[in-house]
Amino acid sequence: MHVVTLDSDTDFDGWRRAARALAMNDVRAADVSWRVKGAAADLFDDQSETRLPDVPKGAFSVPAKFMELAESAILHRDPNRFALLYRLLWRLRANHDLMDIATDPDVAQANALARAVRRDVHKMHAFVRFREVGREREARYVAWFEPEHHIVERAAPFFARRFADMPWSILTPELCAHWDGSRVSFTPGVSKAEAPTEDRLEEVWLRYYASIFNPARLKVKAMEKEMPKKYWQNLPEAKLIQPLIAAASRRTSAMIADEGTEPHKPQKRVEETAMTRKPKAPAAAETSREMAVTDLQTLREEAAACRACPLWKDATQTVFGEGPEHAPLMLVGEQPGDKEDLAGHPFVGPAGQMLDRALAEAGIDRSKVYVTNAVKHFKFVPRGKIRLHQKPATPEIKACRPWYERELATVRPALVVAMGATAAQAVFGKITQVTKNRGHVVDLPEGPQAMITVHPSYLLRLPDADAKAREYALFVKDLKIAAAALKRADAA
Repeated sequence: MHVVTLDSDTDFDGWRRAARALAMNDVRAADVSWRVKGAAADLFDDQSETRLPDVPKGAFSVPAKFMELAESAILHRDPNRFALLYRLLWRLRANHDLMDIATDPDVAQANALARAVRRDVHKMHAFVRFREVGREREARYVAWFEPEHHIVERAAPFFARRFADMPWSILTPELCAHWDGSRVSFTPGVSKAEAPTEDRLEEVWLRYYASIFNPARLKVKAMEKEMPKKYWQNLPEAKLIQPLIAAASRRTSAMIADEGTEPHKPQKRVEETAMTRKPKAPAAAETSREMAVTDLQTLREEAAACRACPLWKDATQTVFGEGPEHAPLMLVGEQPGDKEDLAGHPFVGPAGQMLDRALAEAGIDRSKVYVTNAVKHFKFVPRGKIRLHQKPATPEIKACRPWYERELATVRPALVVAMGATAAQAVFGKITQVTKNRGHVVDLPEGPQAMITVHPSYLLRLPDADAKAREYALFVKDLKIAAAALKRADAA
């Protein structure tokens, strides 16, 4: 039995060197025992460490996807992860395409470990809350978090980019990360008792959180799935969640009473421009889009690990679409904004609030609409503590389009409304002018009907109140055309 001791639970380089030496000397996976320095030894293992054999000349290659998978899976707490990854490496020598067999037990298990690690990193990015310690020039921002896996080193660079202009520390039971404005350093873990419990700005944050809470979009089960209750104890806003949930029904009724209006009968010109044809059903042949059909939760989990373009590096998280699995109407926006990036949900900022109001005036039930974006990551330029929105480029739109296509194939709406030029490019697959084509319902090839209108954020940017009111009325008018098309499709 070959006994290999690694320096730490996250010693990927040490595992890689040892695995390469063992594999090149034809040492079977069953003949290797993996340990971490300082950990208790297995009762049945030889206590002495084996000197690694020399690496012979020559080499063998493994797919890049295996190395990427191994770098994530090795951060899992599963004590058998080192053996699992070496077993995969050993088998890849004989079957270079092994990683493409998703049903293989070893491949499936490794992918499950990597997904759990990515989810844990996402949770750390989303649920860390800094508290201010000290005042003015001596101030430092400290947070407490309890990760499930060994992810602190993996997650820390995000905070260095996101909060580059403030000194911070993230304390965890296993490892603490610190940023001094130039580099990230790490120290051993500490107990929760060393973490601050409040700061002078906490009341401001609680008031802000309560103000952006939208009861009309509340889905308790989905919220608890995305933000499990075990994280609540470390969130300042947790004390507000139950009262806000309890008051959601009353607030929703009040919002409907305040904002709702009776939809106006479309004018004759609208009737003439709205398409009356029944939406086409997806083709019977197995197109690439049909083959990608799956459930939305699986798509959401897969998209969370998307690295098709560089935008994921600076964004807080992937912001995927939300809504009923088979909604008759799909709304496509440009990309998540600052608030969506932080919350992880589409259209929760000012543009989303304006959209909700316009949908109500157009007679469209918001709860029956699937909303998504052409690009799933927030693109921005940092300016101090502010993140300035940047328009996605064509390569980024193309990189993200497969996710839109898979959403479309899963939801199978009767009508897709592209809001803005970026959304139109994703929906129609080419650059399409908004002002020239807005308000006209057309058929997509082998798909549903589609229509173009402006993005609600465009209305927010208009400086003149009269222009804003005029453009908002046109936006509602476009949505009424969409509502009429849906009624015709439903009646056909």
